[in-house]
Amino acid sequence: MALSYKTRRRLSLLALVVGLPAYIFLAVYIVTLFERPSFLLELGIYIVLGVAWAYALKPIFKGVGKADPDAPPEE
Repeated sequence: MALSYKTRRRLSLLALVVGLPAYIFLAVYIVTLFERPSFLLELGIYIVLGVAWAYALKPIFKGVGKADPDAPPEE
């Protein structure tokens, strides 16, 4: 089922305002559960986690910055 343009816009806003800070907090919390790894390993973990959320939410963000394709044409 394809999401409508308006639904994708709302979900993308929710993901950025609520989901991303929660994801960052969770990633930092998980890394601190273990003994602090070396700087390069920790940096690698954050880079992988930072790219993973973008790929996971790509279908929601795709085309959100463009004009609404379902809107009637303006004259």
